Amino acid sequence: MNDKKPESYVVCIDNTDYTASLEKHKIYRVVRDEAAVEDGDIRVIDESGDDYLYPTARFVPISVPAEVEKSLAHH
Repeated sequence: MNDKKPESYVVCIDNTDYTASLEKHKIYRVVRDEAAVEDGDIRVIDESGDDYLYPTARFVPISVPAEVEKSLAHH
């Protein structure tokens, strides 16, 4: 049995003040962080390739087809 939870993805809708770290309209992989969620933040893997916290309001959650998810997971 696979205990790994499915990954989730978001699209950036506001990169104000973060133009080097986030691209508007780009899909980002979410890293689960319940403490961040409680504070109104989301942890994503940004343009640096590392995960950082950003305000949740800058993103919209999306569902991606299995083929896209597979491609994103290897990116």
